Formats: sequence, C-alpha cells, structure tokens
Amino acid sequence: MKRRVKYVRTMGMLLLVLTLGACKSTKSVTGGEADARLSAKNIINNHYTNQPRFKTLSGRVKIDYTNGDESQGVNVSLRMEKDKVIWMSAPLGVVKAHITPDKVSFYNKLENEYFDGDFSYLSHLLGTDLDFEKVQNLLLGNAVMDLRKEKYNSEIYDGNYQLKPKNAQELFKILFQLEPKNFKIATQEISQPEKARQLSAKYTYQDISGNVLPDEILITAEEAGELTKIDLSFRNLELNKPMNFPYKVPKGFDKITLK
Repeated sequence: MKRRVKYVRTMGMLLLVLTLGACKSTKSVTGGEADARLSAKNIINNHYTNQPRFKTLSGRVKIDYTNGDESQGVNVSLRMEKDKVIWMSAPLGVVKAHITPDKVSFYNKLENEYFDGDFSYLSHLLGTDLDFEKVQNLLLGNAVMDLRKEKYNSEIYDGNYQLKPKNAQELFKILFQLEPKNFKIATQEISQPEKARQLSAKYTYQDISGNVLPDEILITAEEAGELTKIDLSFRNLELNKPMNFPYKVPKGFDKITLK
C-alpha cells in the first residue's frame, strides 16, 4: 500500500510538472538592464503585452525528478492546443496524460490503472488552487496569478523587477520577479507558511519563431520538510503544426481514487 501511495503521488507530481515547461530552441534570449523609474503598473502591462501567440505547440521534454532518496528521469512527447488541451505520452504510450479546462486524466499500462477527475488533487499537492489557465500560464512563463487584479510594490532585485503585493495575504505569500529584457517571469513563488508549503519556479528563455518561451525550468516544491526538485529540458519544438491528441483509457484498467 505504501508503495502504491508513493507511486500515485509521484505520478501526480510528474503530471503537474510536465505542464510547467516549454521547449528548447537554438536562440537564447539574453537579459537587459532594469529601469528603476518604471512603475509596477507599467511592468505588469509590459508582461501582458509580451504574451506568446500561437495555436499549437509540440516537442519532447526530459524530466529529472528528485524526491529524497528517490531520483528518476523520463522522456515524454508534449503537445498543446492553447486554451484547450495539454497532452503527454511516454515512449510506447506506457503512460499518457490528457488535460483540458474541465478534466485531468492519465493512465499507466505498467500498473493497469487510470485517473480521471478534476484539478483538486494537483492543487492539494502544491497547496494552492490550480486550474487549466494557471497550469498553462506556468507552461508559457506567465504569472500564475493575474497581476492586474492586485496592486504591487516594485523594486529591482538581482537585476530583475521584483513585485510583491501591497496588501499581504494572511494564508499565502507570493512573489514575482520579471526579466527586464522581455518582462517574462524569471521566478515565481507561492507559499503557505502555516502549512510549511512552498512552490517556486525559475525560468530561462529563448526566442522561438518570434515568441518568447521558456528554455528551461527548475521547479522546487516543499511540504512539511519534504523537498521535491524537477529539472525540465525541452527540445524539437514546433509551433502551429496540425496535430491530434489521441487518448483512450484501455479496457479493464482500475480507476485510482486520489485523496
């Protein structure tokens, strides 16, 4: 039972972080210098002006996952239709995942099991509410929260624009750092101090067909002293190619109930 619980949690984490990456190209985007005269409002407006524009995305991603004494690496295919679906498949379709605004689903042929439900389990893993839009924002290097709905203080920290809410929340602490070159997220952190939970995502970027997208992402998730690290490396990216998203749970698989 313990092995199965650990496996299910690992699958959930991998499913989540698979959606936090982007794809690798040959042209890197280098940073510029931050301007101390720029207001928080202008920084936020520039962030939303510099959104990637495409219909579909596909590529391959290598994920290195470390949790305590457990380490593993996996290569998967990734496909995405913006605002509609995120699809992943391990070699030979041994593990497949299919995420839409309404549902999260994955299956594993090695265990003859599948999960079919909403975002509540992934939200529980990270201690913050998740939905398709937030996951997609993480994927594209956008702020996971809508920065236009709050007022922020800004300062220059380590060469980046750093934003903190003017009105601090009691249960959550959030912080964003944006690169001055492209106003994309350099680091975003969400934490729940009372529950000893924290998630951070650090990005580097590149230019792909005129779109600024993540090159690599380092994810760190901590809960009650348990530290999980995920290093994402993406390659063979293509944009706006016709593609499909084949997904069907094989017959006879047992449904997983995640709590």
